[in-house]
Amino acid sequence: MGPSTSSAITLNINGEKYTLPVDHRTTLLDALREHLDLTGTKKGCDQGQCGACTVLLDGRRAVACLQLAVAAQGRAVTTIEGVADGDRLHPVQQAFLDLDGYQCGYCTPGQICSALAVIEEHAAGWPSAVTDDVRPEAGVPALTAEEIRERMSGNLCRCGAYVSIVQAVARAAEASASDASAAEAATFQDKEPVA
Repeated sequence: MGPSTSSAITLNINGEKYTLPVDHRTTLLDALREHLDLTGTKKGCDQGQCGACTVLLDGRRAVACLQLAVAAQGRAVTTIEGVADGDRLHPVQQAFLDLDGYQCGYCTPGQICSALAVIEEHAAGWPSAVTDDVRPEAGVPALTAEEIRERMSGNLCRCGAYVSIVQAVARAAEASASDASAAEAATFQDKEPVA
């Protein structure tokens, strides 16, 4: 008798642990949707080309249709269901809502998860394919519309809401930057002066 092709795995999704039996070939997407009823993550192409199934693994974006569920053990998985803070929308979600960064909404969960990662990657100074000066001493590039389009290029929108998506990501990035500045200022004010 050969080795078993299934086992029980434990996934950390949106801060909660879920133990479930899966075939070792089960994708993270299918585990989320079919085993755990977390249907916010959408199945689009099932080939890693459309981005509808984008989730965050340890804060970095991944297409769940190409990620095996067994390989996600021990990692923090964030789906669209885990983005909001209770009833309070995340600033990225609010920007998509305010600026009509969606039409049919099918790609929106993946777009939002990808946008969260884009904002973090940009703030960390990661260059993109359109970044003019990639030298570390050049600092963080401006988050232009061209930068946003390049960084979000793995997420397709069937309806063509790209103009609004770019505006929503830009607005959320500005809000994130101002929140970070406010937090830094508060931390600076809390410190005792050195004599």
